[in-house]
This record gives sequence, C-alpha cells and structure tokens, in this order.
Amino acid sequence: MLQDQIKRDIKQCYENLSNQLDNFIPRRAQNYLVAEIAKTLGGEYDPKHRMLVAEAGTGIGKSLSYLIGAIPYAVFNNKKVLISTATVALQEQLINKDLPLFNRIYPKEFSFILAKGRQRYCCNHKLEASCSNEENQQVGLWEEKPKKSDLELLRRMLKAKESQKWDGDRDSWPTAIPDRVWGQIVADKHSCHAGMPKHRDCPFAKAREHLEKADVIIANHALLMADLELGGGVILPEPEKTIYVIDEAHHLPQVARDFSSAAASLKGAANWLEKLNQSVGKLAEVADYKKSGRFQTSLNENIAVLIPALRQMAGAIDPAMFNQDGIYRFEHGELPAWLEEEAKGLKEASKKALQSLGKIHDLISERHKDNEVPARLAEPALAESGFYLQRLENLEKVWNLMAQPNKDKGAPLARWLEKSPERDNDYIVEVSPLEVGHRLDQLLWSRAVGSILVSATMRALNQFDYFCRQAGIFEKQATRFLALASPFDYQNNARLVIPAMPLEPQAERFTDLLIDKLPEYLEGETASLVLFSSYWQMNQVADKLRPLAVKNRWELLVQGDESRHIILKKHKENCENGKTSILFGTGSFSEGLDLPGNLLTNLIITKIPFAVPTSPVEEAHAEYIESRGGNPFLQISVPEASKKLIQSVGRLLRKEEDSGRVVLLDRRILTRRYGKALLDSLPPFKRVIE
Repeated sequence: MLQDQIKRDIKQCYENLSNQLDNFIPRRAQNYLVAEIAKTLGGEYDPKHRMLVAEAGTGIGKSLSYLIGAIPYAVFNNKKVLISTATVALQEQLINKDLPLFNRIYPKEFSFILAKGRQRYCCNHKLEASCSNEENQQVGLWEEKPKKSDLELLRRMLKAKESQKWDGDRDSWPTAIPDRVWGQIVADKHSCHAGMPKHRDCPFAKAREHLEKADVIIANHALLMADLELGGGVILPEPEKTIYVIDEAHHLPQVARDFSSAAASLKGAANWLEKLNQSVGKLAEVADYKKSGRFQTSLNENIAVLIPALRQMAGAIDPAMFNQDGIYRFEHGELPAWLEEEAKGLKEASKKALQSLGKIHDLISERHKDNEVPARLAEPALAESGFYLQRLENLEKVWNLMAQPNKDKGAPLARWLEKSPERDNDYIVEVSPLEVGHRLDQLLWSRAVGSILVSATMRALNQFDYFCRQAGIFEKQATRFLALASPFDYQNNARLVIPAMPLEPQAERFTDLLIDKLPEYLEGETASLVLFSSYWQMNQVADKLRPLAVKNRWELLVQGDESRHIILKKHKENCENGKTSILFGTGSFSEGLDLPGNLLTNLIITKIPFAVPTSPVEEAHAEYIESRGGNPFLQISVPEASKKLIQSVGRLLRKEEDSGRVVLLDRRILTRRYGKALLDSLPPFKRVIE
C-alpha cells in the first residue's frame, strides 16, 4: 500500500504544477496514469510483480506522469529511478525540460543525471600513448595507417584534456570525432585500471561517481542492455534497488535482440590473430615470463588452431550459394555437419585463447600496480592486450553461439553468412536469437523493484499480446495494463481520406499511379508529408514530380538529399514564410517527427507499412512460425504494420489545437480481411471513403 507521505507529495506536485504553468489544464488521463503508476509501485495490484504496461496517446503528458508517479515513491523508499529511452531527443527533453520542471514542483530534494556508456569517454592512457610518437604501439593497432589530420586531432584533444578544457566525453568535443580516431582512445573495461596514475582523472570513473550519487538516472535502451548483459549494477544501479521506467518501450525487444547477437569475419579475424601472435612474446615479457610462460604457450597454441581453421573455412565456402544481397542463411538455424564440427573446435580454441590472454593481461596489471614494471612499458602493453581481449571476446561469443545446439523448446538461433563488403573473398559469420522475451524476464523484470513500461504505440490491433510476447511479459495476470486515448478531438480536427484507387500497391504500375495521383492531394496544401514504403519508389516519384513542383512553386524536400536536420529546418522556414512545403520520407520519418501546428496539415501514406521479411532474422522467424503451423503474415506482418500505421498517422496531430487530414492511398484497408482490424486500431478520425 502507498504510504500517506507519498500521497501527500504527489498531491503537492499537482498543486505546484498548476502554479508553475500558465493556462494549466488538468488532464484526466494524466491524473489516472499517475495514480496507476503509484499504486502499481506500492504493490496494490500485486506485492511481488510490480509492473505496469501503458499505452499513452500523444498529448497525455506521459513523461511528467511517470516522474510524478515514480519519484516520490522511490525517494521515500530509498530506491533509484532509471528512465530508459530509445531516442536522444527524448533524453534531451527529460534532462532539459521535464526533470527541471519536476524539480520545481516536487517538495523534496532529489538529483538527476544523464548516464552514458564507457564507449562515450576517452581513456587517458590511450590518448597519451596515441600522441607520444607516430611509431608507437598504439599506431600499430590502427586498422589502417592513420592520417596526419587524425594524429593532429589526437594531440589537440590531449592538450585540451590536460588543460581541463575538455572532460573526455565524446559528445562534448566541439566537432565530430571520426570513428577510426575514437576507436584508438575509447575507454574499455580491460584497460581501465584503478592502479594507474591517470585513472585518478579517468573521465568514465568521474562520471560513474556522479552516477552513484544521483536519485534519477536517464539512460538509453542500449546502455541498459549493456549493463544487464554484464550482470546488472556494473554501470547502472543494481536491478534489485531500482525502479525502471522504460519509455518508448516498443523499441526495447529489438535492442535486446541486437545485444544478444554477434558477428565476426573469417579472414579478417585470422589477420588480427596473426598480429596478436606476433605480440604475445612482448606482452608475456612485460607480464614476467616465469608467471606468464604457460599462458603464452596456450595462447600461441590456440591461435595456431584458429588461424588455419578460419582461413580454410573461408576457402571451403561456395560463393554461388549466396543470394543477390550476398547472404546465405542456414534454414532452421541448422548447420551442415562439417561446419558444426568446425564451430565446436573454434568455440574451444577461442575460449582458451581468451582465457590465456586474460591471464597475461591481469599479470601485467598486477605488476604495474606493484611497481614491478615501469608505466612506459605496462601502459601500452595493457592498452594492446585490452584491444585484443575485446576482439577475442566477440570471436568467442560468435563461435559459442554457432556451436550451440538447437533446443527442443523455443525458437532456434538465426545463423547466416554474409559476403564481406570491405574485403574480397571474406565472409562474416552472424548469429542472432529470434526471441528475447525470456532473456528480458531473467535479466530485468524478475529482478527489478518495479517496472513501468510506456509508449504512445504499444498495442498492435488493439491488443497488448504481441508486445508481451516480444518483451517477455509472462505474468499477465499480475501485470497492470492501460490503454489511454489521446485527448485530441480527432472527430472534429482531423479526417482520414481513403481515395478510390484502381490499383493496389503490389501492382506493377502502382508507382506510375502515385505520380499521377499525388498532385491531386498536394494541390492547395501548404504543409505536406508523404510517406513511402521504399527509397526507390520515393525517388522515382520525386524525380517525376520535381518539374511540377517548380512550376507550382512548391518546395519539394526529399529524405536523403540532405541531412534530416537540414531538411526539417528548411521545411519549418518554408511554412513560417508562407511557402508551400512538401516533405518526402520513408519509414524513419513515421516516428519521432514532431511537426506541430501549421508545420503539417496534410499527411499522405502511400501504402500500409508492411515490412518485407528480407533480413535473415525476419526470414528465420517466419520460417519458425510456419514450422509450428502458424501464419507469419498474420502473426508478425499484420501486428507490425498496425503499430507502424498508428505511428505514421500520429505525425499529424501533435497538439490539441492541431488539425488536418490523413490520406491513405491503399484500398487494402477496405478490401482485405485484415483491413478492418487495422482500420479499427487507428485513432477515431472522421472517415471519408471516396
């Protein structure tokens, strides 16, 4: 049950909020969401499984709802609140707007901070070593010979770091740092050693100290999964002491899947293993031959197994078996007998090599801490061994997953080969799980103090079932589910138009039909967004309509012609200056695009956003469902299309006073059996069927 003090704090927040905001209008749905979050965390629905899954439509104010509902409970019970998002835009909104506002209305003191992964910070040792001279060991670790400008940038960064004009955070450097440069100095768990002199000023360690003191931490889904994969509580607070607020929760299953996947090349891996083989003696010497000799021998022996095996495997692969995209997928995740045996051998060899190098690395670290070896030798050796440890960890993960037998229950792993785009006659071995729900339950939901999952688009076909399967929410009886409609007046402010179309999107001449039909629905509109199913189709239509745009003095802005930021900036300037502006975009413009008021009044969707299962993971998932007698189209494609269609139409109304129309140029929503379910899951627009 909720303590009276928590109830009083929440009530005080509301009273202060009405005083802080001009023209504040209480929202019933927002009040309800706050109450349900607080009651869920208080254990009123289930004392052990404190989880709420809420779809909160645009305009409800979900971020302020979960701040008011969760923080008072957490502060009273001495728990942390971790808010995880999928996008930088939402993180910035929380840090710069929502949390400062909540700080003003909440009657108690609390602190908040933005958490970043170790990879966003530089390592002082690596940065200094990279600048010492151009022929040092660090330079030898570059994938290709560094440019003069790269080395000059590193020296400027070191100077700024030493003069305390830069804090070592990649995001705070005034210009973009190329990946090839950042990769040389990025902090990693292997080269981070408290015993090193420069660790006292370590950017990541400093950030970690601030993190431990904060009451509320903002992170992204990737950092959350990285911490959980390490066991939880390594970078972020321990799950057992944390209330999780997962915003933009519909993205979490995909991020979790990506973190459970692995990929490594064949010949490319053999090449860096050769370099490691040449460096083993030097590293063992720094570690002390007497203690490291047996680990050096083991490492050399296992590298001697790995290199020829990887190269022979690359030579044994038939290039003719790959499809036009350069991919060959193993059906049902089953490997041929010869590859299965090779995978077992590579798994063991990579595991032993990793263990041996790890021991050498630890010995160097211990000797350095005990002042048995000078820093000028130990630090570059630790940096080099740390670099190879990361690569060996990935290699071991790939072959461990490849060698893993398919289980009797549950989905198999998707396994495939891909032609390397960078090197001729090289192949990338890739593995991915199909379902990650049990992993999320094991790592997160079963351990957290409480979990609040929110998104504007959570349901598919008006049901939470699809999301629950993806996210591993198996305790449905104990979980609280909410579907809160947007406060917008869809009936009076917006209409959904479904034109008469002689062709369906799969017809060969549908692109030509779009070229003929679109001008009719662009004419007389000042701010339009047209969403396409593919770049190819978008560019075909754009090329044909450019002369008409010039003739009519329309500004046609096409995704890909310039950066997203520049295109949207131009669109806003056009609208503010009364000039007709038309945006052409693909699926990425259907989510996270905020064009309120007169910035968007005419939204055209060229087709229902069915995803074609072209990726190896999607193909494998469809294959798995079929093998169990299911229908992949109805079980995956239709629910996914429902979510994406809701996200797409959600671009139109962003504020309560907004108005406009949605035009859907796909009659299948009326003519196919699944169409009614898709249509009924959309907001209650006034419908116009032509």
